[in-house]
Order: sequence, then C-alpha cells, then structure tokens
Amino acid sequence: MKVILLSDVKKVGKKGEIVEVADGYGRNFLIARNLAVMATDASQKVLAKQNEEKAVKDAQLKKEAEELKKLLGTKEFVFKVKAKDGKVFNSISTKMIQEELEKNGISIDKRKIIDNEPVKTLGYSNVKVELYKDVIASIKVKLVEE
Repeated sequence: MKVILLSDVKKVGKKGEIVEVADGYGRNFLIARNLAVMATDASQKVLAKQNEEKAVKDAQLKKEAEELKKLLGTKEFVFKVKAKDGKVFNSISTKMIQEELEKNGISIDKRKIIDNEPVKTLGYSNVKVELYKDVIASIKVKLVEE
C-alpha cells in the first residue's frame, strides 16, 4: 500500500514522502492516527502543489537572507568593554550581539550565531551567523576600551 506521510514517522519516512508500507500497518496505524493518507491521484496532485508552494516560499526566504547578508556585510558593531593593558575583563556573548542587532532593526535568533565562544579580544572580530540554509553572514564586531 502506498501512503503519503502527513508527519514524520520513525523508521518509515519524513513528512510529505510517498512510501510503501504493509496494508494493515498503513490502514490500521498510519491512516487511523492521521499520520498518513492513501496515495491516490488526487492526493498526489495536492502533494505536488504543496511542494511547489514550499519551493517558492523557500526561494523567497533565501533571497531575503541573501539581502540581509549584504546588509550585515556593510555594518560594524562596536562594543565598549573594560580593559587594562590589552586584557579584556568581560567578553561579548551571543546574547549581547543579538541585542545590538535588534537595536539596529535586525531580528536574528541568538542560536543562529554559529560562533558560540564569546569575543574576548580588543579590535575587530568576525562572527558568523546562519541566516538560512547555506546562507552564512559574517558580522564585524569591534571591541574598544572604555
């Protein structure tokens, strides 16, 4: 029996895949629990339409991420820290970087900042941010003495 999965099912497949399963498993478990629907011509057309819409949405989101990447490449974020003789006493965390981005009108989740280690050196540092799948921007962060 061919079914279209409506959600991820362990050891069977991911959402939106058409898979071949045993008749009883498909009818009595997957379809009964609304985890799948029968793979008819009509349901396959609906799946194809959903996949097209998803592809268009993904393309739009990737385009927006590319534009944001260009914008972030031109900006520089300055943080004032306490330092003495080149030694920094406090570091800049991902949360502080995210808050500074939000002050400039850029909303990015702090978990998207790839470099998990805090910035601890005076001067310029590049911090990588994953804006979308395979779209990674580099943010210039400058630490200056107070």
